[in-house]
Amino acid sequence: MTKTVLVTGGAGYVGSHSCKAFAEAGWNIVVYDNLSRGWRDFVQFGELFEGDLLDADRLNEAFQKFKPEAVVHFAAFAYVGESVDQPGLYYENNTLGTVRLLDAMAKAGTDKIIFSSTCATYGVPTEMPITESMRQAPINPYGMSKLFVEKVLDDYETAHGIRSVKLRYFNAAGASPDGEIGERHDPETHLIPLCIEGVLNDTFKLTIFGDDFDTRDGTCIRDYIHVMDLADAHLKALDYLGGGGASDVFNLGTGTGTSVLEIVHAVERVTGKPVPREIGPRRPGDPPALIASAEKAARVLGWKPVQSDVDNVIATAYEWHLKELGRKAAL
Repeated sequence: MTKTVLVTGGAGYVGSHSCKAFAEAGWNIVVYDNLSRGWRDFVQFGELFEGDLLDADRLNEAFQKFKPEAVVHFAAFAYVGESVDQPGLYYENNTLGTVRLLDAMAKAGTDKIIFSSTCATYGVPTEMPITESMRQAPINPYGMSKLFVEKVLDDYETAHGIRSVKLRYFNAAGASPDGEIGERHDPETHLIPLCIEGVLNDTFKLTIFGDDFDTRDGTCIRDYIHVMDLADAHLKALDYLGGGGASDVFNLGTGTGTSVLEIVHAVERVTGKPVPREIGPRRPGDPPALIASAEKAARVLGWKPVQSDVDNVIATAYEWHLKELGRKAAL
């Protein structure tokens, strides 16, 4: 019998790509999303059940109707600056919303959840690469809202036997290689799409936030991971819990850091076009470098990134954005 997975936030970026991976692996998918920040046209690999995480009745209805074997929980607000300005919004949606979800799971007897956490829970780490056992000290409400959820998951396992895998992502990037789905945010804040915007839009200029960091070229270094590699990690985490694996936490990254300027040059190399840019001030709280150790995910889940070569990440993103440009032109 085909197993059903409930995917919250499945109309978003990482969620939609993960739904694609789940469908290809034979899962029956139900996307639970209120579409406040997701996209209806991204729900291509399962049924859309519109609902809000804070709506307990709607959540209970979804669990009663579909009886999912497991939950993969992506639904969250994820703009760091917005979280600083509106912390209540983040604690309500990200943290309290997850409590409501877990209550519905406990009521329905669904006992497995994969949680989309973040490297933002580490704050400003003092060592590289970052391992799962390092101190977590978020420096913004977004990271704190996710750290709270990690703690809540532990408590719900104690109380209700709900096992969890917490996946701390580094910088998701790229698009499905077949061009079916890709990265779309409003507003867009991610570096690679903004570089591509500079390539495709004559009036746009990329702002690089600081060039005086203690890094090899003065710009921030991040660990960029292809979204389909992330999707594969979620699939492996589902299999791990399904096989009786104990609750655990895993970093998802490549172990390789790429600077902002190196990304800019890679976009120019892949597209053959210049990225207009200017240097702006540092953003408050930007760590100079964030690089993952994903050794544990390789050892326990058998996961390794295979599509995260920077040029491949950019090439898939560029193809997607060209397609998006054509779609907008046709409207």
